[in-house]
Amino acid sequence: MFYIGVIGAGKCGADLAEIAYEVGKEIALGGAVLVCGGKGGVMEAACRGCREAGGVSLGILPGENRQEANAYLSYALPTGMGAMRNFLVVRCSDVLISVSGKYGTLSETAIALKEGKRVIALRPPWRCPGMEEAFSPREAVDKALNGN
Repeated sequence: MFYIGVIGAGKCGADLAEIAYEVGKEIALGGAVLVCGGKGGVMEAACRGCREAGGVSLGILPGENRQEANAYLSYALPTGMGAMRNFLVVRCSDVLISVSGKYGTLSETAIALKEGKRVIALRPPWRCPGMEEAFSPREAVDKALNGN
């Protein structure tokens, strides 16, 4: 089984939510498991796309309560670790796809690149050496699944 992390802001507008939804849908159609931080925004939209396409998603929550998870997760893992759970999101993923993002996404990107994991970015607000860019959800997931 292949695990694709989806990282992005916990709050986002409709345009980024649509991109994240399509990423989640493509992950499910590609037969991979979606890993994320389990909360709202980009994470929730990606999980919704994944669920509606028949896929499986795993949320690694910052708090101690499963009830803080978004409604579309297949599995919610409360960690009680706060932002330190970002490392677990990276560690549990084979490759990551970022959908824009803020400082939490930047930290996950940096950790992933430091750990030698690929990060494929959609609408990145910054550039990090080693980060790859994609221009559509399908391209991002194809790159993640096929290594190119």
